[in-house]
Amino acid sequence: MRVRLRLSVLAGAAALVAGCGSSTAEYASADTNAAASRVYAAPEIVVAPSSFKGVHGLAIDASDRLLAGSVIGNAMYTVDRTTGKTSVFIPPYEGQADDIAVGPKGELAWTSYLQGVLRYRESDSAPIRVLAKDLPGINSLDFNRKTGKLYASQVFLGDALYEIDISGQQAPRLIRKDMGGFNGFEVGQDGWLYGPLWFKGQVAKINPDTGELVVIASGFQVPAAANFDSKGNLYVVDTKAGELVRVDISNGNKAVVARLKTSLDNLAIDKQDRIYVSNMADNSIEQVDPATGTSRYITRGDLAAPAGLKISDDGKTLYVADTFAFRTVDTQTGKVTDIRRMQEGDLEYPLGVGASQKSLLLTSYSTGSLQILDRSGMATKAMLHGFSAPSDAVEMHDGTILVSDLALGSIIRLSGTNYSDRATVVDGLIGPVQMITGRNGDVYVTEAAGKLTRISTKDWSKKTVADGLTLPEGLAETANGRFIVAEAALGKLTEINPVDGSKRTIAENLPIGFEPGPGMPPTNIPTGVAVDAGGNIYFTADRNNAIYRIPVR
Repeated sequence: MRVRLRLSVLAGAAALVAGCGSSTAEYASADTNAAASRVYAAPEIVVAPSSFKGVHGLAIDASDRLLAGSVIGNAMYTVDRTTGKTSVFIPPYEGQADDIAVGPKGELAWTSYLQGVLRYRESDSAPIRVLAKDLPGINSLDFNRKTGKLYASQVFLGDALYEIDISGQQAPRLIRKDMGGFNGFEVGQDGWLYGPLWFKGQVAKINPDTGELVVIASGFQVPAAANFDSKGNLYVVDTKAGELVRVDISNGNKAVVARLKTSLDNLAIDKQDRIYVSNMADNSIEQVDPATGTSRYITRGDLAAPAGLKISDDGKTLYVADTFAFRTVDTQTGKVTDIRRMQEGDLEYPLGVGASQKSLLLTSYSTGSLQILDRSGMATKAMLHGFSAPSDAVEMHDGTILVSDLALGSIIRLSGTNYSDRATVVDGLIGPVQMITGRNGDVYVTEAAGKLTRISTKDWSKKTVADGLTLPEGLAETANGRFIVAEAALGKLTEINPVDGSKRTIAENLPIGFEPGPGMPPTNIPTGVAVDAGGNIYFTADRNNAIYRIPVR
């Protein structure tokens, strides 16, 4: 997984939310007498569910099973190569896997990227052991199948290569540092380690005994992983180009074998030299015939890990922050269209999306960033960094932008040239998750500790609209002035009357509220909520990667 989470910041946010309770409500006023409470039908699917939550490392194990790892999904899966059916092989949280390696005796090792842990077990029935820990960004690994030695690299949250002691008794031996992101590597027949240098657009080999590094091939856009077939051919996936490339390790010559989609992550090659490629943005695994370049999907999804959600004024288009992509969904047909995909451009793992008449605002607490897109042409107007854990953003009528910060419990106002002026206008919030501008011009925000809060845009004062909620996340306002809130931990949507703070359940037993693993904030993948002018409710489902609509009867 290619992400740079601020682990200490998010851990602090989780502790802050866990340690706080509800407060006494102070209710805002609103005119809700224009319409009575609506009656809703059962949820219906707009975009179908899919497996994983971003799929990363792949491996063919000693039993000829195709294994797939997911970081945000916190699990390892088996995938039937004929039917595409997936099953959890190692469940959360021990199963969190960015890369997977199979040893000469069928041993299995994998990297839990967000936990900084490398795990290992000798067989399906053997206990899982931690061979190394406290290695932020532990990413790729492989065994030398002749000697049984195990090697692993840090990428993004570190840049180092180690030999790992299989017994777990010795600390990892540092082989080399500052290579340029030695990612997705494999041990060659000569004992050298062959893999891409993510940040340099190169493929290199490294001598694990001496640390010597030799560049084999250059000119890649962003190479992500490399594997050998049985004939000694080295295959490389270029995530930015969306290509599978064969490299002659004797002279560095390259040949494009297949043109796939961008956001490729990893690959595995079976005994018949069939190649399997994972794509994190599509939750897909694709089988490629290296002789012809033809491919077929074994499994795929229309969405990867949908989070924040907004709807166009005409109700025809949903804007989805899909973690590994930014997408639109046609509300009538369910058709999904890419606007941005990870690694192909300037997208940075969006989990929140705000929408104004002119702009779309993508927030990523993974990278501490806010990306502002021109809504008319989708060009990036600004890419702003330096936030602690931004969870959502709204644009005000005067062009200023408000950003909620999950870790700091604050709302920051951006103004001036290139939004260079930043001022904290609200603090003391307990895990602000999602924000909207209400019909009355004020800002409403859900707090993970259990509140819906109104912020006056005149003096930035706070008033509690409702409390006693259970991990409220997504938020939308209906035409009759009620608020729809996703209570993620309870798996339900709740309607709130802002006049008296009263609540009623709209739908329950929903596939939302996927539990966060180590390294993730308490909101994990936040549930997004949107309401169209007719009162139909849309929400993202982090348990199965779908989007649902709850129609008004």
